[in-house]
Amino acid sequence: MIETVTPETDDRAQPPVAEAYDAIVIGGGPAGSAAAAALAEAGKSVLLLERQPAGRFHVGESLIPETYWSLKRLGLIDRLNEVGFVKKYSVQFVSSTGKESAPFYFDEDDDGRVIEKEGSQTWQVERGKFDRMLLERAEELGAVVRTDAHVLDVLWDGEPLDADGKPNAEARAAGVKVKFGKGDAAFTREIQSEVLLDATGQTAFIGRRLGVMEADPHLKKGTLWSYWENAERSPEDPREDGCTVIIQGENKKSWFWYIPLGDGITSVGCTGDMSHMFGPHRSSTTETYESEIAAAPGIARRLKNATRVRDVFTTKDFSYYSGVGAGNGWMVIGDAFGFIDPVYSSGVFLALDSGLRGASAAIAALDSGDTSAATLGAWQPEYKKGVENFRKLVYAFYDEGFSIGGFLRDYPQFKMGIVDVLVGNVFRPELDEMFEYMPQSRRETATA
Repeated sequence: MIETVTPETDDRAQPPVAEAYDAIVIGGGPAGSAAAAALAEAGKSVLLLERQPAGRFHVGESLIPETYWSLKRLGLIDRLNEVGFVKKYSVQFVSSTGKESAPFYFDEDDDGRVIEKEGSQTWQVERGKFDRMLLERAEELGAVVRTDAHVLDVLWDGEPLDADGKPNAEARAAGVKVKFGKGDAAFTREIQSEVLLDATGQTAFIGRRLGVMEADPHLKKGTLWSYWENAERSPEDPREDGCTVIIQGENKKSWFWYIPLGDGITSVGCTGDMSHMFGPHRSSTTETYESEIAAAPGIARRLKNATRVRDVFTTKDFSYYSGVGAGNGWMVIGDAFGFIDPVYSSGVFLALDSGLRGASAAIAALDSGDTSAATLGAWQPEYKKGVENFRKLVYAFYDEGFSIGGFLRDYPQFKMGIVDVLVGNVFRPELDEMFEYMPQSRRETATA
């Protein structure tokens, strides 16, 4: 069953904290843990600050194959296999009428031949266990990790905002003011750093304080999700048993994720426009969730003999980005940099990738003594191009006349381009040609 860690059950010992560090990372999710691990492995003194217990409940269980290389870089492949997470070899799409595409296998070439290559298989993970594994790896490599830390403010050399309320390019982040512990035992400290990495996810700690967060006007969605036991699976074929299925809802007004997890549990989420999911015509989140399932044959048949075993959860999947990604002495990584609609399961991949890219830039900056915005943000332009390729395919997905199957019938030469995006190989300039043929992907896109 889905594991949950609460403050009441977290007995983790909290280590002592020094007065100053080479780097402070705010946030202990995948981006923050990856960055802290890489910095510590490079011999830098690192403090990771997280306000929640390690292993808390989180949605976003499906990993795309390119996460493999980040996880290998962190030395976690054997550990992932030992934990026994469900292995994922493919993704499949189902139309609103229940018509199913053939699975897109990650280990096949353009002619459908199986290729034995490293990184062509990934995992469906229980995020509590997965995130705790990453956090523990950062600690093993030498990072000081506190999970009782509420960061109150950034310590700035100079005013962070100018007279017009815009970010001051001359200001420098010099550390944080943080509250440790709870209740009568709580205390507040100011801790210095050469580099500050904001990995606070959708909280976007620095970006929101500087007023640089921008929403994507085309991707304002809401999600309902829960967990099911005994949902339809394909145990006779391990290459299909772990398949992520993306299923269109009635009239393409919503879509479902269908993610097989361990112990016979399946994660099932439904995403649609905010007005559709939470409008005044809706009575309750549970009734909305159940009615969306009933109206979509592709999901209804898969849950015919299943039992829902958790409450229905909600979240607002507003896609956004930070208009400023780095400054003197600081940078943003992971969801603090930007968030994209979850339809292609890009979240953990982008978190890990940006965390490691950010760490590499911070290491170079610390080694050279140049912690300017230009040095700390040098990795971000290339990263943004990859993020835009995900965004373009998301835009196409929401176009009423678009389907991946139909697109490939018209343009079979782009099959491997579609697979490249689905696996996370999004930093290839060759993808530009494919997107020229897609509706909505030509829409003016965001810049992060």
